[in-house]
Amino acid sequence: QVQLVESGGGLVQPGGSLRLSCAASGSVSSINAMGWYRQAPGKQRELVATFGVGGSVSYADSVKGRFTISRDDAKRTVHLQMNSLKAEDTAVYYCNAKELELVGPEITRTKHDYWGQGTQVTVSS
Repeated sequence: QVQLVESGGGLVQPGGSLRLSCAASGSVSSINAMGWYRQAPGKQRELVATFGVGGSVSYADSVKGRFTISRDDAKRTVHLQMNSLKAEDTAVYYCNAKELELVGPEITRTKHDYWGQGTQVTVSS
C-alpha cells in the first residue's frame, strides 16, 4: 500500500512558475515508476512527466522545455517545476506511482497503480 500527497498548486499568471511536490509513504520500495498526470476541465487525464523503471524521464510534448521532474535522494518525494506557464496548463495535477512487473522484453504489467488526491493549478491573468 502506497499513499501519495500532492502540494504546491495555486493560481499563477501566464509566464509564471510553480513547483509541485508529491510525498510518498507506505510500501515505497515496491514503486518502480512515478510521475505526474493532469486533467483539465472537460478533458481526459493525460501524462505530464514520469520517471520510468530504469530512471528514464519522459515528458509530454506540450511541456517539454518548460517543465522539469525531479526527486529527492531517498526517492520518497518527487517534484514538478513548471516554468513559462500557459493558460492551457490549467488543470488538476495528480501524482502517480506504479508497481510494474516485467513480463517480457520491453513489456510490463501494472501490478498496482496509486494516485494522489490532486492539486489545482490555475494559470490566468
